[in-house]
Amino acid sequence: MSGGEAGRGEIGRRELARYAVGSVGTGIHSTVPGLLLLYFMTDALGVPAGVAGLVVALPKAWDALFNPTVGAASDREALRTGRRSRILLAGALALPVAFAAMFLSPLTGSGAAAWVAVTFVLASSAFALFQVPYVALPAEMSDRPGVRTRITVWRIVCLTVGILVAGGLAPALVSLAGEGRRGYAVMAAVVAVLLLATLLVPALDSRRVPARPGPEPLGLRAALRTARGNRAFFALLGAFVLQAAAVAIMLAAAPYTATYWLGGYGLTSVLFVCLVAPSAVAVPLWGRAAARWGRLRCLGAATALFAAASAALWPAAGTGAVHVGAVLALCALLGVAYAALQVLPLSLLPDTVHADAARTGRLQSGAFTGLWTAGETAGMAAGPGLFSLALAAAGFASSTTDHPVAQTSAALDGVLLGFSLVPALLMLASLPALRAYGRRRAAAPAAVVVDSLAGEPS
Repeated sequence: MSGGEAGRGEIGRRELARYAVGSVGTGIHSTVPGLLLLYFMTDALGVPAGVAGLVVALPKAWDALFNPTVGAASDREALRTGRRSRILLAGALALPVAFAAMFLSPLTGSGAAAWVAVTFVLASSAFALFQVPYVALPAEMSDRPGVRTRITVWRIVCLTVGILVAGGLAPALVSLAGEGRRGYAVMAAVVAVLLLATLLVPALDSRRVPARPGPEPLGLRAALRTARGNRAFFALLGAFVLQAAAVAIMLAAAPYTATYWLGGYGLTSVLFVCLVAPSAVAVPLWGRAAARWGRLRCLGAATALFAAASAALWPAAGTGAVHVGAVLALCALLGVAYAALQVLPLSLLPDTVHADAARTGRLQSGAFTGLWTAGETAGMAAGPGLFSLALAAAGFASSTTDHPVAQTSAALDGVLLGFSLVPALLMLASLPALRAYGRRRAAAPAAVVVDSLAGEPS
């Protein structure tokens, strides 16, 4: 991430690696709460499912307001100092502490719900301080769409590694440490160290990236009013939010599916590894496919593939004799599609930012990435929130580690629906938004080089 004009063109592998390693940390943080926090509350702390869902969702509603504010602050810092480093560093230092605190509640029931809610708000706020300016950096690292796609591919490869480490390691650590509160406490300490190590590298290295915010950044309200004219951005964001909600519901349902349908909580790590490991291989393959057939076309194909594979989980997992091998194979197919859902929207995001700059004369990277991360956060919160409400409606009974509770058949069906058919429907619902994005991109300013449904930008 070297400065000056060099930052606008080609970027070396060392610079790419120093930037992308931060996504190992963001992948870890994004995954562990979505995978384990709801289950931790309902099956270890005795928090009722409906209350636990609110605890997971309501702090994320705060993020929807806070992230755009961080984006505007990041733009102001960029104008004042020429860098986005201070906010990045604050988030990198605060997040590990707040993350660990989420899993260290000394209370049960309503007291535990309050503890987790407060610490989750703090962790989400710290994450926003890092994530918003971090996502804004690629638009300033290079002016070339192809180079920005390469940056995104590196970032998503590291994000996939982080997700894989989190989903494979975190449940395993809980099990190895004896499950219950002790298991979650050990897991939280290990993960906090990993977060600190991975987030500090790009936070410190970002001092080499010169920010280019343009003229005086608009205030938050004015920036939002101006952003409303960028219809392509909001169409892309709408699709991304629906897809994030689909993935989040499946993520929240994974430990429940492993426990109540596949034979035990220990299979959570296996299930998750089968879902994420193929995406580590598939990310560069999707990058090559996008270069040949176009990012938007590939994104649409991956969305349809994810919907089909997740719908197939219903008969695969719900048969009388559970076919664990079929479930794991379908999860691997989902992982291939998931890779595209991660890399391609993020490679298209900087194009919408530059298209808006051609329209308004302002490069509002921080404002748009603040809106983007707020939308992503809302989608990731809606997933477990809706899943927990469905569990409550289906009669799912919460418990503590020492006092497990048998579940009704209706509750078990609710678990499986959240892991299969509901994510499939949300993915299908995102396709019209992607088509709207394609139409609106066709009307982008001629000065902005963009791809079409048929191919990649020149």
